[in-house]
Amino acid sequence: MTAIRVVVNGAYGKMGRTAIQGILGDPQLELVGAVGRERGLGLDAGEAAGSERVGVAIEGDLAACLERVRPQVVVDFTLPAVVKDNIRTILGAGAHAVVGTTGIAEGDLPLIQEWSQEAGKNVLVAPNFAIGAVLMIKFAREAVRYFPAVEIIEAHNPNKADAPSGTAIKTAEAMQGARAENPVVLSEEKIPGVRGGALNGIPIHSVRLPGYVAHQQVIFGGLGQTLTLRHDSISRESFIPGIVLAIKKVAQLDGVVYGFEHLLDD
Repeated sequence: MTAIRVVVNGAYGKMGRTAIQGILGDPQLELVGAVGRERGLGLDAGEAAGSERVGVAIEGDLAACLERVRPQVVVDFTLPAVVKDNIRTILGAGAHAVVGTTGIAEGDLPLIQEWSQEAGKNVLVAPNFAIGAVLMIKFAREAVRYFPAVEIIEAHNPNKADAPSGTAIKTAEAMQGARAENPVVLSEEKIPGVRGGALNGIPIHSVRLPGYVAHQQVIFGGLGQTLTLRHDSISRESFIPGIVLAIKKVAQLDGVVYGFEHLLDD
């Protein structure tokens, strides 16, 4: 069986290096390219990810890299400001896209779907690749049917580029779709922002502190009781099985798919 040819965009970032570790550890995958921005340019991608030298240097031009190495799949862990442009470049180069970069919401999907159809290639947008996080969203969608109020608290390291996390947004979107209304009314704030933000009436609180990787609680409140769903990624290794599975399955999808959970339903 021929290995799937993969490029990692955002190769020197924490998640990019995690993706490279997973690719190098699977005989069915072949790392053929690595793209970064300013940091890590010229370094061997394997060494940068803490593995052995693989002869693939991190370079700075995504389009040029894709033109040269012709990958089948590109994994994108970059920044919200550039992710949609990256997706269009990836599809235009004839590759499928596995996108872990946050900043894409359901409202962006119709445009990405147009690009996907034009290119005849698929896109998986996954705010979180950890199996436990995906199950947390699934359980939250079920629990919200039985509780009148819910809030989300998410915590990441202070270098995360955005807030709230894509996982928190995906969770709020999933719960909103499962209920007719949300009776939560945000109370008066003596300090502006103290109650966090809100998506479709669901409050979201973001914590950014050293020592965190990726953590989320979904807290439900009802008459005389609360229910808490919590997921903790203790290390970024928790994302590797999901990233590898996504690379292997993205070619079997149909257009644009939003959420890693759809791969688990097969």
